[in-house]
Amino acid sequence: MNKQEAKQRIEKLKETINRHRYLYHVLDKQEISEAALDSLKKELFYLEQEFPDLVTPDSPTQRVGGKPLDKFKKVKHEIRMLSLNDAFSEEDIHDWYDRLISYLTKQAPDQRISAFWCDLKMDGLAVELKYEDGVLVEGSTRGDGEIGEDVTQNLKTIEAIPLRLTSPRHSDPPSGGEESRSFGLRSQDDKEKPTKLIVRGEVFLGKKEFERINKEQEKKGAKVFANPRNAAAGAIRQLDPNIAASRRLNFYAYALHDPNTEYKTLSEKYKQLHKYGFRTNPEAEVVQSLEEVFVFHKKVLAKRDKLSFEIDGIVVTVNDVRLFSSAGVIGKAPRAAVAFKFAAREGTTVVEDIIVQVGRTGALTPVAVLKPVRIGGVTVKHATLHNADEIERLGVKIGDTVIIQRAGDVIPKVIKMMAEMRMGKEKAFHMPTKCPIDGSEIVRDGVAYRCPNPRCGARHRENLYHFVEVFGIDGLGPKIIDRFLDERLIADAADIFMLDPNEIKALERFGEKSAHNLTEEIARKKTITLPRFISSLGILHVGEETALALTKAIFNFQFSASRPKDVLRAFKKMSFEDLQKIPDIGPVVAKSIYEWFKEKPHQKLLGRLDEVEVRIEPYKAATTSSAFAGQSFVLTGTLESMTRDEAKAKIRALGGDISESVSKKTSYVVAGSEPGSKHEKAKRLGVRILDETEFLKLLK
Repeated sequence: MNKQEAKQRIEKLKETINRHRYLYHVLDKQEISEAALDSLKKELFYLEQEFPDLVTPDSPTQRVGGKPLDKFKKVKHEIRMLSLNDAFSEEDIHDWYDRLISYLTKQAPDQRISAFWCDLKMDGLAVELKYEDGVLVEGSTRGDGEIGEDVTQNLKTIEAIPLRLTSPRHSDPPSGGEESRSFGLRSQDDKEKPTKLIVRGEVFLGKKEFERINKEQEKKGAKVFANPRNAAAGAIRQLDPNIAASRRLNFYAYALHDPNTEYKTLSEKYKQLHKYGFRTNPEAEVVQSLEEVFVFHKKVLAKRDKLSFEIDGIVVTVNDVRLFSSAGVIGKAPRAAVAFKFAAREGTTVVEDIIVQVGRTGALTPVAVLKPVRIGGVTVKHATLHNADEIERLGVKIGDTVIIQRAGDVIPKVIKMMAEMRMGKEKAFHMPTKCPIDGSEIVRDGVAYRCPNPRCGARHRENLYHFVEVFGIDGLGPKIIDRFLDERLIADAADIFMLDPNEIKALERFGEKSAHNLTEEIARKKTITLPRFISSLGILHVGEETALALTKAIFNFQFSASRPKDVLRAFKKMSFEDLQKIPDIGPVVAKSIYEWFKEKPHQKLLGRLDEVEVRIEPYKAATTSSAFAGQSFVLTGTLESMTRDEAKAKIRALGGDISESVSKKTSYVVAGSEPGSKHEKAKRLGVRILDETEFLKLLK
């Protein structure tokens, strides 16, 4: 076979293989056996080996290939990948609809919603595919919505993702006979090819495939996956594409952006996705009203367990593309779409043991160790029991059968003990009298049991997690902190600012670039506001509001505080009585603060933080002459123009106070989008409610 003949044969093989990919993955039809299809792929592979210059990026042989990557590169999304706000009841959907209508009518009074597009909410991993001249050139994860990771190699292994856009010659294949042989897929003609196309969808793992993978994991003695989503996400995040290929992942497309084509409805976009060779969810449909949305939700819920993949609700979207665009974005979610989640999933299992965990304040939290049970698509092995009083209220003993509830990503909890299932061998649980970490005598503090030793290993780790979170050091999560502690790279918070990139890159799974980026990020976060610095210290009973009250006290006492040693000096000058005079600080909190600053190890820590050049921004006193002076504000919902922390800072700078709860004494409730129960309580109490526009006017 000469090169020209090989080229013709290769093109015919590619066209035929792609046609059968479309039949199987898009239309759920199969005309030839897998063995026959594998034979075609094998012939294509050997021809391309013989004529390597005829290999193209969209060839079926290029789905798995190349060396494992050293790392994933970052990819900036041209259009932000949004998430969805959640609704859990029909009332929530009505509230979402009312807010949407209110917003749209403000934009144009004649705008009306005539239909909704209802789709299944897949429990998978959102990804973006980029096509240029009809060929897949890039695939990426959502990341933070703005920047994701390039996982093209792994996404190419998914047969349901076309490497080249195609369109059927007929909307459906004929059934048998001579006509069947004339049906096929063709590559898009040049005039039909979109110059650029962005497609988004969900990578997921079927239930049967998930079971197969876990059985293989068990045979190998490896850790099994908790749920299909973790297995799918884990595969996409592997540097070796062969691992992704071994998982047999699937894909459903749900969005496309073609700058050269206008679509009137979302349902039209789904049809076009189908024509381009993508599989879309066959359960999706257009409905005309909220009542039909509720019918669709119930219908899907009834067949949920029979589906071949996991879902956790439905997605309701305004079908009109123009209206969807007009509604815009609120926070990180589109206004004209919402995730209508299913109710919390429950299951029964046995409490095999009860252990205690030690938090950063020394509080002991009892945790039920459960016989593994699948709830809502997730394997649950642990559930919180909160405290000793909760255990007594539930009457839970080790060995009891209990009902576990899991709602969304909320930590599973025990909601009921089934006394009728007792066998008489159950054992009562008692809170320990000594800390399980360091053996210190436990003290009772209200409903809480605490380890009093501030140098307890578990408390120390939790304190470091808290410190890093308040300082906002990105990329330094609990697992990395644990690693640095175990490797003795750090011993306290001050050591974080002395980390050497050369020592970090020497650790397994760290590279020169990641070590450099982390130390650069740490250096950028050396300056912090005084309230946040006080909050970062992890003083018992000192949260955001108390830290602010202490900041004001330092200012009122005319102490300068631009360095950690200044903070120590200020608090050493304050007596226990001085602390109690600060508004909203009672004897218990005052005692906690007073004793913390008297502790030698804490004084040493502040001195070391000073030495590593942690610095504090100048504190600006609130403007007492403004209209905010003496006014109490409660924030609820999401603001478009600023974060909640920024809004709080502006209110405080103008002399206002922040409260977390609504009462008759509240001056204003600032309500952003998706306000919670505070909004309703403000209505009942007659407290004035400001929308974002009114709030911004007040700030001026």
